[in-house]
Amino acid sequence: MPSTTLTELLRLTSPPIAITFADQPPSGVPHVSAIEPAGCGYWRRAAAGEVFFTVADDHKGCPIGAHTHHVALSPEEQRGLMGLVQTMVGLSYIKMEEVPLIPRRKTPLQVTVYAPLDAAPVPPDVVLVRGHVQQMMLLTEAAQAAGVAGTGATLGRPTCAVLPETINSDHTASSFGCVGNRVYTGADENDAYFAIPGSHLAVVEASLAIIVRANHELEQFHRARAAAAPTQ
Repeated sequence: MPSTTLTELLRLTSPPIAITFADQPPSGVPHVSAIEPAGCGYWRRAAAGEVFFTVADDHKGCPIGAHTHHVALSPEEQRGLMGLVQTMVGLSYIKMEEVPLIPRRKTPLQVTVYAPLDAAPVPPDVVLVRGHVQQMMLLTEAAQAAGVAGTGATLGRPTCAVLPETINSDHTASSFGCVGNRVYTGADENDAYFAIPGSHLAVVEASLAIIVRANHELEQFHRARAAAAPTQ
């Protein structure tokens, strides 16, 4: 059943989105109307209310995203990927030995379904939340309390690696958002991402309700304590 719990509890201004990897397009869901230059551009469109699916060819505009999503590439497209990687290496943005460590989906991409979470036509593999640091903190505490928090460091570049990291680990993951992602999604400089395995959404939502209430009570406690402290 479509959920608005995350939006309500966190007071999100950017709706969470549902992302599902499938073998076939769901009935009644249209193919994306225009190809984005990077896969994370589809996140922006889903957050704006669009429901659609993509196929592997729709993800070849960004070689790095094609890698994390496990898109099958031709030899020429493989050279394009390595050309971009070499550019990043030349800028000292990434080291060549880091490339094999970038999270990647285990199976080749066939179809990806994107939608706002509250309009998801199929159960999501990943629920992606974009928000500010306090909202990320509340989600982290909720995931920890629910026993589904990832143990890895918050990811940097590429942001799209947060999807395979979440799927492969079956735990939550977070990303600060790389420069490319901010360009293609319009994310604010204060925004970050938190990814939740779709199978764990319900337990995270239940935990989040408790965590939000506890944080509210603790804020009142700490403010009263701070107000009562002697001034210097």
